[in-house]
Amino acid sequence: MAAALLARWCWGVPGLRDTLGLRAARLPLAAAPPLLLRRLAAPPWPRSFSAAELVRAAPAPLQPYLRLMRLHQPAGTWLLYLPCTWSIGLAAAPGCLPDWHMLSLFGVGAVLMRGAGCTINDMWDRDYDRQVARTASRPLAAGDISTFQSLVFLGGQLSLALCVLLCLNYYSIILGASSLFLVITYPLMKRITYWPQLVLGFTFNWGALLGWSAIKGSCEWSVCLPLYFAGVMWTLVYDTIYAHQDKRDDIMIGVKSTALHFKKDTKQWLSGFSLAMLLSLCVTGVNCSQTLPYYSAVAAVGAHLAHQIYTLDIDKPEDCWKKFASNRTVGILLFVGIVLGNLWK
Repeated sequence: MAAALLARWCWGVPGLRDTLGLRAARLPLAAAPPLLLRRLAAPPWPRSFSAAELVRAAPAPLQPYLRLMRLHQPAGTWLLYLPCTWSIGLAAAPGCLPDWHMLSLFGVGAVLMRGAGCTINDMWDRDYDRQVARTASRPLAAGDISTFQSLVFLGGQLSLALCVLLCLNYYSIILGASSLFLVITYPLMKRITYWPQLVLGFTFNWGALLGWSAIKGSCEWSVCLPLYFAGVMWTLVYDTIYAHQDKRDDIMIGVKSTALHFKKDTKQWLSGFSLAMLLSLCVTGVNCSQTLPYYSAVAAVGAHLAHQIYTLDIDKPEDCWKKFASNRTVGILLFVGIVLGNLWK
């Protein structure tokens, strides 16, 4: 590697190139040794620190498991984690920052539970995934790992998630464990109803209840329920957008989604869900005596959602993915508003 870099540097310096007699004797790229070409084309370190690059840099036997838990696509982990941060932030004492230890603990839990949920989803859907272009390369659908290996891996993820849950108080342990039924059954909903996104909303926003109880010892329902409802409405927005990527394949294989149910009326439905989310966030703020920064953040969330919906092209999968992934910004905006609102008190 050092020799290759030195040769390239020498070629880039005209005087030194002439001195070494390299002007006329430049080696054609096709004649370079194959090993040297491979080293130059594929450096042993990730070219960036994106999640996808880090997964590609992992040892080959490990990569199918990392892809099974979607570590290369962290957007979903953020969308699971952010409602937890809202609840933890709202439960902080007036004038104080959120509990960073609890935020870290829930971050680890989000990675594990999102991974477990994706594993369960792929185990249920492996036959469907083979028929959809976007999902055909998933490890189970592609045959990179077996169903038994996935089951063992799922057991490991759930065991680690249980260790995280056991760090919380008894009320939160029971509350957290009760969400497992939703995690297991959600992947089946697309076979039964046109509203699987609603069930995903119930599942993905459980942290809006759990975060508060982890800090306070139990749920304050006047705060937690409107916050949870706001999260469910948010999930209906972003996951309906996500579902529009696969609507043609979904029709062919016979699975259901809100994207297929709403069709050309999608933007009107998304506008209604967004309005319900914003009103619920305002109720949450009133019930826990939030301040100006919080309501400013809610207004910013509303503006972001309005822009998403107005510019969305439901017939372009790449635009649907871009809008879906941008919802991380929505969640972070709200979290920052909660933190600043608490400090304002």
